[in-house]
Amino acid sequence: MNAVWISAAGLCGATIIGSLLGFVIKELPHKWNDTILGYCAGIMLAASTLGLIVPAFEGSTHWWWVAIGVMVGALFLNVLDFITPHLHHITGLDEEEHRNNASLNHVLLFVMAIALHKLPEGMAAGVSMSDLESSSWAVSLGIALQNVPEGMVIIAPLLLTGVKPMRTFVISITIGLLEVLGVWIGFGLGNVSATLLPIMLGFAGGAMLYVTSDEMIPETHAHGYQKQATYALLLGFITLLLIEKFFE
Repeated sequence: MNAVWISAAGLCGATIIGSLLGFVIKELPHKWNDTILGYCAGIMLAASTLGLIVPAFEGSTHWWWVAIGVMVGALFLNVLDFITPHLHHITGLDEEEHRNNASLNHVLLFVMAIALHKLPEGMAAGVSMSDLESSSWAVSLGIALQNVPEGMVIIAPLLLTGVKPMRTFVISITIGLLEVLGVWIGFGLGNVSATLLPIMLGFAGGAMLYVTSDEMIPETHAHGYQKQATYALLLGFITLLLIEKFFE
């Protein structure tokens, strides 16, 4: 139980640390922004496949349930994309300003995409705390590691689009708390039964794969720095591999 609290606090704390760094580095060039996101995407790819989906298949005699879990996890994120609140209520800015500012709306949609995947990301860490998952700390550490730069790339764009610093910080804390909630939901569901656990591992892995492919990688390829982002992705993937090997 203490391990679950440590995991939840670590994931939330890493997001907040990244946010504080975002206040210091208020204007991050696209080149570095895309490189950082590429690194995060690589970590998430490794965590979702090697830390969640592969152990799910290894821990279940019914492989088709795991496969269904992966697809349902992706579908879950797809549905959440359409159930988003009115963005002007989040930022505190005038509704008219949102309507006439395409750049602001683009930034907010990107921030919302990151916020939406925090819940299943936390669930991934929580599910991996079960007895079936031998590399649980690798998943939690990998997610926490990518939360720091991810927190940075959330804060800087919001400040540049006119959102007040205090409201921006509250947004970052709320995003971090979503991950804490996800950890406990995942831990609870993963411990319901040995049959449900592999399905939940697949679900969490599918959700992480979805946001990596649908949001993070396209964003890193949108400004002409795809080569740097690709090598950063590979570095992130290798980083998680080394973490998992170290904590075997």
